[in-house]
Amino acid sequence: MSQSLEQTACVAIDILKKYQLSDYEISLSSDTGFSTAVRLLEVETLQYHSDKSFEVNVFFGNKKGHASSVDISKSGLEKTIKSACLIAKWTQEDSFNGLAAKELMAFDTPDLDLSHHWDLDVNSSIELAKTCEQAALNNSEIDNSEGAEVSSFAGKSLYANSNDLLKTQYATRHSLSCVPIAKRGADMQTAYEYSTALDANDLQTPESIGKKAAELAQQKLGARPIKSQKCPVIFDANISGGLFSSLLAALSGSNQYKKSTFLLDSVGKIVLPENISLYENPFAKKTIGSKAMDLDGVLKRQQYFIENGKVKSYLMGQYSANQLGLKTTANAGGASNVVVKENFAGGLDEMIKTMGKGLVVTELMGQGVNGTTGDYSRGAQGFWVENGAIQHPVSGITIAGNLKQMLLDIAYIGNDMDLRKNIKVGAVLIGQMIIAGGSGE
Repeated sequence: MSQSLEQTACVAIDILKKYQLSDYEISLSSDTGFSTAVRLLEVETLQYHSDKSFEVNVFFGNKKGHASSVDISKSGLEKTIKSACLIAKWTQEDSFNGLAAKELMAFDTPDLDLSHHWDLDVNSSIELAKTCEQAALNNSEIDNSEGAEVSSFAGKSLYANSNDLLKTQYATRHSLSCVPIAKRGADMQTAYEYSTALDANDLQTPESIGKKAAELAQQKLGARPIKSQKCPVIFDANISGGLFSSLLAALSGSNQYKKSTFLLDSVGKIVLPENISLYENPFAKKTIGSKAMDLDGVLKRQQYFIENGKVKSYLMGQYSANQLGLKTTANAGGASNVVVKENFAGGLDEMIKTMGKGLVVTELMGQGVNGTTGDYSRGAQGFWVENGAIQHPVSGITIAGNLKQMLLDIAYIGNDMDLRKNIKVGAVLIGQMIIAGGSGE
């Protein structure tokens, strides 16, 4: 019989105590999952995985060593810990190393209701995927398909350190997706639609996902470039979180102390319109992105990073906080369940009417975001709007600007929040961006 993570952790801690360590921290994980994919109603892949891993950080004063392994047997743990200690021996001292204070540890964590087992057998998963894809294929302009997929993930993780913290957490994630191909004449377009949830009972129906995916692909048929110009741009809720992901990265402690951010030394400064706030709500129950503690074992907390447009805090784990001479914000590993408050009483449709004329972006291509300068340039697809209504789909264009100004130019954030992501935000209207297009209208 295999050991539990808790038993394995005790073995690892006993090994660590044999060394003359100042401090240590370990992480253990055990993940299982499956995915079922069909294409044109035939089974394409059936996959199952079961993985375990071990990571350890050891501290000899200000020297730190790190090692990891997928072998969590006693001999595997011994080899990994020995390797970490050897690495620490030859590593330069770093006065910013060290664990967070014991009083900050997540000894008492709330139950966030993040784990919901999905009792789904192979045949049922195949039928779900087929039902989803069939709903897409029922559309007369869906000529082909890249398939539909059902997946499920269940994970258990354990963190322990020399501050006497030992904490186990559980989480699940289930999803259903479809990628149909629409065709009209020689024009072909694909679209991706999905549903994801911690509890399979909260997934959208396979029929609704397939139907929506088909409609999205169909709507893109006839896409063409527009002429180069400056105009208002709406990022729909499916992609708008990327703007705030870049914002949070710019506010990360690591980028601040490395001075590799377009928002350097920005605490107390206005970076968003004054009617926009952004906060972390890590204890929201049964919510994607919620988490009780960070990777340092520090208890999370609800906090504003930006309030009324002004930066209140950077995002810091213990190491970056030490670098900056500040206190950790329990963000080792990033923010958890970020919420961007809306300032507009409506979603995408109402925002389009308000914009009058401009571009709605529904897809982005490329990685053209420079976190140091803020320069932003990405390929885009979407829809051209005039007189408050969509006129035709758009492709073959690039949208450009600088994130620092783009964020300040945000006019509206809609209430059509996308709950499938860690960053919860609705559609975003930016007052003006540069569109590099073709010879379109």
